[in-house]
Amino acid sequence: MTPQFTLPHWYDLHTHFRQDETLPATVKDHVSMQCAGALAMPNTAPPVGKVFEADEVSSYKSIEQYRSEILAASGGVFKEVIVPLYLTQDTTPEMIEKGAAAGVLKACKYYPPHGTTGAEFGAPLDRFMENGVFRALEQAGVTLCIHGEEHGLGPERYFDRAENAEEIFYRDRMPRLVDSFPDLRIVGEHLTTKVGVDFILEAPSHVKANITPQHLMYTVGSLLNGLKYHLYCLPLVKYDEDRAALRAAATATNNTKFFAGTDSAPHTKKTTPCGCAAGCYTGGIAPQLYAQAFEMAGIDLSQKAGQDILENFLCTIGREYYDLPMPEQTFILERSAEDVQPLKIGDQTIIPLPLGMECELPWRIRR
Repeated sequence: MTPQFTLPHWYDLHTHFRQDETLPATVKDHVSMQCAGALAMPNTAPPVGKVFEADEVSSYKSIEQYRSEILAASGGVFKEVIVPLYLTQDTTPEMIEKGAAAGVLKACKYYPPHGTTGAEFGAPLDRFMENGVFRALEQAGVTLCIHGEEHGLGPERYFDRAENAEEIFYRDRMPRLVDSFPDLRIVGEHLTTKVGVDFILEAPSHVKANITPQHLMYTVGSLLNGLKYHLYCLPLVKYDEDRAALRAAATATNNTKFFAGTDSAPHTKKTTPCGCAAGCYTGGIAPQLYAQAFEMAGIDLSQKAGQDILENFLCTIGREYYDLPMPEQTFILERSAEDVQPLKIGDQTIIPLPLGMECELPWRIRR
């Protein structure tokens, strides 16, 4: 008999839908993997840099507009969508206060300047610590979603055996941030290092983190052995010690801190004139990948205890943290090879991670 088990619909609490013709296709893929909703990142073009459509702040897209577009693209399937406000040089405490009071602003996103795709609108962390923005977030109970990498580093510190951009951030920046704003709700996005895991474990209960499938499954050796550039994402996959720490955190029976956020990022061209587009596309297949990753970490998904651990990580911790409605619908994961196909958008193609890594996906969603 084929091993199978039932899970409630879940929320992907870090994903990228982009804009224009890409958005309906990527939202559809999320609907197909039984998402009840999502936290949709704001590094669109233009970025989501204002709360209300009526706000006159440069030419930014608004949370109101982008959220409406995503909900419409889901065809009524998504129960809730959170769109964080992109923290830019134009963000003010007044914007935070007004957006939170109206119930529109649930989260904000910090990008290290030029640190990843679409991050050229970001500003240094100290700016928001000093100009009242983080204090306003703390007082309003708005979550700070943080891309935890130090910016402006030379190659020798950005990624080295002794340290890297994420480790520096969690050793130097995050302690000061938490100490300065002790009640600020923080999510460390797409965690990749043991240093990051250790910090989150020791931080207050309102400081949590999400983890992607690729960081649970792979190491930097997987990226470099044959140059599997479809695994190129930011933050970069790290070393075995880091992967082991991530796996231990995500699969702990008493886990209350770490939850699912795919960081699924659609790129129609991975190789570009300026290098390689950062991001792995896992739309449509994330629960299957997480199931595979948990098995790689030693979790027996044929047993109820193992299934409960996966459900806690995938469906419960993040949903409760963001106070999202509990879905009534369920879906079945079963051990059978998933038929993974490229995503076609017009004359362009997005390659899902398993195809880019030339590997099979041993779990599928029964449809």
